[in-house]
Amino acid sequence: MSWPTLESHRLWLAGETGRLLDFARGARVEGGFGWLDADGRPDPSRPLQLLIATRMTHVFALGHLFGTPGCGPLADHGVASIEETFQDRDHGGWFSEVGGTDKEAYAHAFVLLAASSAAIAGRPGASTLLERATGIVEQRFWSEEEGACVDTWDRGWQRLEAYRGANANMHTLEAFLAARDATGDAVWSDRALRIADRLIRDVAGAHDWRVVEHFDARWTPLPDYNRDDIRHPFRPFGVTPGHGLEWSRLLLHLQASLDEPPDWLVPAARRLFARAVADGWAAGGGFVYTTGFDGRPVVTDRLHWVLTEAIAAAAALHAVTADQEYDDRYREFWDFAGAHFRDAERGSWHHELDDRLEPSERTWAGKPDVYHALQATLVPRLPVTASLAGALASQMG
Repeated sequence: MSWPTLESHRLWLAGETGRLLDFARGARVEGGFGWLDADGRPDPSRPLQLLIATRMTHVFALGHLFGTPGCGPLADHGVASIEETFQDRDHGGWFSEVGGTDKEAYAHAFVLLAASSAAIAGRPGASTLLERATGIVEQRFWSEEEGACVDTWDRGWQRLEAYRGANANMHTLEAFLAARDATGDAVWSDRALRIADRLIRDVAGAHDWRVVEHFDARWTPLPDYNRDDIRHPFRPFGVTPGHGLEWSRLLLHLQASLDEPPDWLVPAARRLFARAVADGWAAGGGFVYTTGFDGRPVVTDRLHWVLTEAIAAAAALHAVTADQEYDDRYREFWDFAGAHFRDAERGSWHHELDDRLEPSERTWAGKPDVYHALQATLVPRLPVTASLAGALASQMG
């Protein structure tokens, strides 16, 4: 019997969901959610960030749908903070952090995801936020001509960065699938497919299933982008195997959201997974952060989110294909997580390990949020549908 279908394992996953939600509760502060340190305390040296507010709102909406008491009010706190703390009331949209000015597609994707999940959970104020978020994304970030999203604007929507990024578009695709479940409008799945067509079928398919991350405004790849900033947490140099794993899973959710899905989605998901594991899984275990386009490691630190995405992708691929390989990998990945990443003493997961597999903070400090790890505990127990919130809501009846 595969682990995701084994009742005792599913009970363990439910316990891990609860453990992560308990850790996340400590992030609540006035005006939003704080960046958590290694002990689960908000770091007062960091300004409130939209990314943390939105991810935590999404997490607590999922917790409410999962049936965990106390998560609903925390999701409500998150919805209110997105509107009250981060909204630009003069020009529209949301600032990426308190005191900031830029409007980023990446952060706005998480506004849409949080609003969609909270709306599916039936939380007050979420529908209003969802309506506002869909309007901003459609008007400012979605490009019908390009079939993808642009990236970063200035405060007044006058200057657009001459850059296109796969990371922002990947999370926009995730948010579009959640919006599909929240609104019932198939246009969001259609747009998600257009993003996947461009970045995965066309570009990754032409690069041996390595995801190209950086492009100029004409969608010409920029292979040397951030060569002098190889540890960038959002736009690192080279190839990010973790994104290959994340795209692999998202293609399966995309397929489930479409009435007539194209036949390339599952084969592409399998190839992305195979390439990411071949390039990224290190001899001593764990996934390296980045590689070159030749598959050789660049940043060899192991980041927790990459492993969580590997776990989730393996579970989803096994559910869709029933291939034993994915259950074997799923077990291997969880074994490594249990031995090295789960912090049984201080809570949550270590966010980063060095080459000796010791906790490190060279890329990410502390344990900012539980978004990736929590989803890794849910995906194996849910049907592969458009969104996690939609899947949980359907199980509630």
